Formats: sequence, structure tokens, C-alpha cells
Amino acid sequence: MKLYNTLTRRKEEFVPLEEGKVKMYVCGPTVYNLIHIGNARPMIVFDTVRRYFEYKGYDVNFVSNFTDVDDKIIKKAIEEGVSAEVISKRYIDECKKDMADMNVKPATKHPLATEEICGMVEMIADLIEKGHAYEKNGTVYFRTRSFKDYGKLSHKNLDDLQSGGRSLLVTGEDEKEDSLDFVLWKPKKEGEPAWESPWCEGRPGWHIECSVMSKKYLGSQIDIHAGGEDLVFPHHENEIAQSEAANGKEFAKYWMHNAFLNIDNRKMAKSLGNFRTVREIGEEYDLQVLRFFMLSAHYRSPLNFSADLMEASKNGLERILTAVANLKHLLRAASSESMTEEEKNAFLKTEEFVKAYEAAMEDDFNTADAVASIFDLVKYANTTANAESSKEYLQGLYDLIVNLSDVLGLIVEKEEEILAEDIEALIEERQAARKEKNFKRADEIRDELLEKGIVLEDTREGVKWKKV
Repeated sequence: MKLYNTLTRRKEEFVPLEEGKVKMYVCGPTVYNLIHIGNARPMIVFDTVRRYFEYKGYDVNFVSNFTDVDDKIIKKAIEEGVSAEVISKRYIDECKKDMADMNVKPATKHPLATEEICGMVEMIADLIEKGHAYEKNGTVYFRTRSFKDYGKLSHKNLDDLQSGGRSLLVTGEDEKEDSLDFVLWKPKKEGEPAWESPWCEGRPGWHIECSVMSKKYLGSQIDIHAGGEDLVFPHHENEIAQSEAANGKEFAKYWMHNAFLNIDNRKMAKSLGNFRTVREIGEEYDLQVLRFFMLSAHYRSPLNFSADLMEASKNGLERILTAVANLKHLLRAASSESMTEEEKNAFLKTEEFVKAYEAAMEDDFNTADAVASIFDLVKYANTTANAESSKEYLQGLYDLIVNLSDVLGLIVEKEEEILAEDIEALIEERQAARKEKNFKRADEIRDELLEKGIVLEDTREGVKWKKV
């Protein structure tokens, strides 16, 4: 399996630190509003990466944080006259709802920055002790030039950055030893949440949070660190500097970054009026369509969101759903159980589609080509499965399409609405089974209906049913 490593700027064979295990950290959102579709891209992309590793038998420890203390959260809290905690909790809940609707699996751990302050204070103290950080009037800075490999991820040169102007500087630059030093801890301002530290009552800088949370839940070294390409510099560059200076070892072996998402060929921005939240998209489309759209391009390619492309994605997903529904219909009516010799030979050909699918995913997670392989499998199923096919052959095709789609997080196995006449027919069968004292079958029918959300009530007037 090969993946593109931002650190080396080339595709590399994936070799885990520990055989059979993957330790993966993905930077999560800052929770001050509903997530937008730019946030959704890394969520969907790296959830798919995780799913493929699991499909290949890896035990994946997947950690993705929520930044729940930040200037934007504090600003929103002040505007609403509530605490920052109220804002962050509200939007964590909303984010989790959107993630579930996009079929993004919950992380192994979703750490919150505010719950890991002690670890941040410890790491900052360690960096000071090792000469990589210093304190000035309650603010602690990382001594950037003390880390000789600074710039290795973004491939930026310190001297070039120095001459790049004051846009790179952060507040308090006059106190800093060097204009490129960045904040690890800052004093509180009036009305802001704050925590005790040896330097002052204050709060952590943004970059230290991920270094500490990654170390706590994954260890000093991890396999993969991922996020949007906007995080390469300075966030991920600073994470490397802090983590490697503190721990004395390589932080992450592989760095993965997804490209930007534009709206109608323009950068998404509130000022342009093209800012779209996942919730808004969900009012127009099933969010499975959004997921399908996100996977229709390679994750390192810029992606353009438009109504036309969403409609194309809707139609593409519908092709798979229709094929699965057709196989399900044929399965119900299939008379023969086992495959014929001819069907066995036909089913062997499906291995070609699986190989093409896996080859695409193992070439830096090329989901666009993986989707194309599923389409090829769908076309094959549509042309070889019919009313004469055996149950075993139909089930094999059905399972393949469902399973390969599931690795991409696409739900193509839809629960069908049970019709009233079907419910009545099953109730009649249950009543007949009870008369014949076939209580096993009667219980099976009750359980079958319960699974479909139908509850039976035995009354004097007969059996009544209701949906739950």
C-alpha cells in the first residue's frame, strides 16, 4: 500500500510502526458554528482511509480532537452572553450529528482541548527545561531556531520566513527573542476562560493542543498525521517542532493532507455569499450524496462544489442503489439455492473488479478509481443476474457491492418500508402457527416484525399492530 507523504513529497510504501496496527491522528474542527463542507472533506477522506485499513485487517486507533477553546469560540460566547463551554458543547453535539449523517465513524477517541490542559502545562514546562521555550511576562514562546529541522514539512526556510514580513508574526512580537517564535501559553484577558499554570492564569496556544492529545492517546510516535492542506504551515510544522523537541524522536512517519474545496470555482467565504454548511446541504440532498461527491475526486486534487456536480453524484449513487435493490428483489424470488458451474465461472470474474478496487485504494487512496470499479461490478451484476439466477450467485454479487461500498462509507443497503398488507399476511401466518402449536415460528414472526419497527399487541378483538 502506497500513500503520498507530504514530508518527503513522494509516494511511499506504508510500513506501520507496529505490525497490524495503525496509529492515526486527524486534526478536528474548532467548534464555534455548524461545520461547513470544507470541514466535511477531511472528515470523509480520512474516515475512508481508516475504513480501508480496517478492511485490510489493521487495528486502527483513530484519534480526532475538538478544539473547544479558541478566540472564535470566545467571541461567539460574548455575542450570545453565555460561557465558551456552552458554545463548544452545543457545536460538538451538532458536529457529531452531521458526522453521523455523513456516515463518518466516531473516532476511537475525540479528545477535547479543555480536558487536556494539565498535559499541555507539563509539555510546555518540559520544553522550557530543555531550552526550547522561554517565558516573558506570563507568555511562553517556542524558541523556533532551537529546533534545527523547522520547516521540514512545509519545505520553508527559516531565513525566508524571517524576511516574509510581519504577517507571520503573532501578538506580543516585541517580547519575543525571534520574530518566528510562536506562543505556547498566553495570559487570560477579561471574560476569557483560563487555567492555572506556573507562568500565569491563562490558556494554551493552538499548536500545543494537538501535540499533547496525540501523545496521550497514541504515544510519542504515530503512523499517520492528517488534515487539510491549510494546516501544513504553521500548525503541523509547529506540532512537529514541539513534539520532536519534547520527545526526542520522530513525531509522525506519514503526513497526509487533502486539497481545498471551492464553491462554483471560487474559494468559499462568507464575504462572497457562498459559504455552505453541511446542514444546509442536507436540506437539499441525502448526505450520502455529499459523501459520494467528496470521493469522486482524488483527495489531493482540488475539488469544486456545484449544483451540477452534486446532481451527477446523486445519479451515480442511484445507479449503485438501483442495482442493489434489483439484486434484493431477485433474491426473494430465486428458486434454486446453489450456483451452477456456469455461475461459478461467472462469479470468478468478479475477482477482477475487487483487484482493481484494491489496487486503486492502495495507490494513495484513489477513491475515484475505486468508485469506477464498483460501477464496473454493478454493470456486470446488471448483465449477468436475472430471474433464473441461483440464490447463492445473487447473494455473492449483492454482498460484494454492499461490502466494497461500505469501505467507502456509502450505505447502499436501504431498509425497505414494510407494507400494511405484508404485515397482515405475517400476522395471519403467526396466528396459524400458534393454532398448530408451532410457537417457535410464531415467535420468529413477532421478532421479524419487531426488527422492522412493528410491535404486535394481542387483544380480545384480535391482534393489533403499530409502528414504533
